Amino acid sequence: MNPVVPAPARRPQCRVAPSALALLESARHGLADAEVAPDPAGKYVAAHLAALRAAAAVVTARAEPGRGRRRSAPRSVWELLPRVEPALCEWAAFFAAGAGKRAAAEAGLSRSVNASEAEDLLRDAETFLSLAESVLGVPSSPLLPLRTAG
Repeated sequence: MNPVVPAPARRPQCRVAPSALALLESARHGLADAEVAPDPAGKYVAAHLAALRAAAAVVTARAEPGRGRRRSAPRSVWELLPRVEPALCEWAAFFAAGAGKRAAAEAGLSRSVNASEAEDLLRDAETFLSLAESVLGVPSSPLLPLRTAG
């Protein structure tokens, strides 16, 4: 179940750090990998990691350098995302809640994820990546399918 969040208002196109653009590209490749993953666990892991990279792109692009020197333990990107982009707060909570399931799938617990959950997460991650691109004013650039039938 994906959170019901209105799309953030598109901001004017501005310069986005190359590192943030690289994370968005990596997220797109992760979604392509998820689409062709042979099992639900692999699909779930790839989709969740793609969403994580998209969130990291927003945090990278929006974080203000020199503010908030690290005095506490490192935080996850899901904790940082609502601070730099409040419009994505519910998405951050949604994906943070799935981190344990991703860890179980990565650990090889095959029954941790079923096919329906993996497909749902893939769709949610695709939506989230599009929202992240919109928030950053970056045009969406879906990848062509990596594999072709034939």
